[in-house]
Amino acid sequence: MLTEEEARRYSRQVALPEIGVEGQLRLAAGRVMVVGLGGLGSIAAYYLAAAGVGYLKLIDRDRVAVENLNRQILHSTFDLERPKPESAAEKLSRLNPHCRIEAVHTAIEDSNAAALLADCDVIFDATDNRETRQVLNRLSLRRQVPFVYGGISGWEGMASTFIPGRTACFSCLFPPHAETAKPAPPPVLGPTAGIVASIQCLETIRLLVGCVPQLAGRLLRFSGLTMEFRKLQIDRNPGCPVCGAPAG
Repeated sequence: MLTEEEARRYSRQVALPEIGVEGQLRLAAGRVMVVGLGGLGSIAAYYLAAAGVGYLKLIDRDRVAVENLNRQILHSTFDLERPKPESAAEKLSRLNPHCRIEAVHTAIEDSNAAALLADCDVIFDATDNRETRQVLNRLSLRRQVPFVYGGISGWEGMASTFIPGRTACFSCLFPPHAETAKPAPPPVLGPTAGIVASIQCLETIRLLVGCVPQLAGRLLRFSGLTMEFRKLQIDRNPGCPVCGAPAG
């Protein structure tokens, strides 16, 4: 059961009939791997820890840079040059001592992805490049773990939830291809990251408490210029080189 302190801490979300005490206990038992501690990961890790997710594994290979600070709100000027997972873990541990934080300062690749995932329940994509997302997609399919995707560029953002065996995979939507050159970093507006990461958090919480994710098999697109959302159906690609999943 929840302790008296936990009951007070989470009282406003326990009051939701979709969560309740049982859902809060499921969150406490939840284990999420957050890959990327930048614009999306900053917001996501903070909200997931605040909500009472019991274990967060934070993975990022970068260090905090001054050009990050317009959107990566988990870091500050005092954190410049610190490894992002270390900076994030410090703040999150202060926010919620009930949440166990593991900080991993490394790149995620096919060679180490399975070991990094371990027994996590959800893969939370907060990365900024398609190559790493293809790694996460392969890991999701191999280990049968849901993959919550988010991407941003300027005023635009998108999100989806990929569930192995039930939906299309990330590569059905974005087929893998060899990068001929490293693309230039896209422009990013902080609130766009906040909106997309919050949507991803809602999907992650739904998965952990046993509610049906609303973006499974769908792509949600957001434009900050027009303030419009569009939801598109994603069909399985029978010729997908990664999941090769037949329709139906």
